[in-house]
Amino acid sequence: MGKTILIVEDDRKNLKLFRELLQELGYSTVEATDGSQAVKVARAAKPSLILMDIQLPVIDGLEATRIIKSDTSTKNIPIVALTAYAMKTDEQKAIQAGCDGYLPKPLRAQTLLEKVKEYLKE
Repeated sequence: MGKTILIVEDDRKNLKLFRELLQELGYSTVEATDGSQAVKVARAAKPSLILMDIQLPVIDGLEATRIIKSDTSTKNIPIVALTAYAMKTDEQKAIQAGCDGYLPKPLRAQTLLEKVKEYLKE
């Protein structure tokens, strides 16, 4: 398997879809279903990329991003925000929280894969 991607998603169907797409292309995946788990998994797994849902239980994706980006061991991991709330201000909030990119849901598989390759510099 190639590079590891952390998928942070509380919707089981989306999580399964993202996992299958990424693994089919040779990426290894680790997963979290809430913001608190995301921080723990990011610190433990040191993934090459994080796909971060914004609307999450426990702590939201923006707060999880702030925590990950404030930790010296994880601050350089690129984070792409994924959200169904595709307002202009939502993209700005994601970038201000430390996200490196932003993708509105629903996602086309091709769009997701292009972004992944872009952030992994492939």
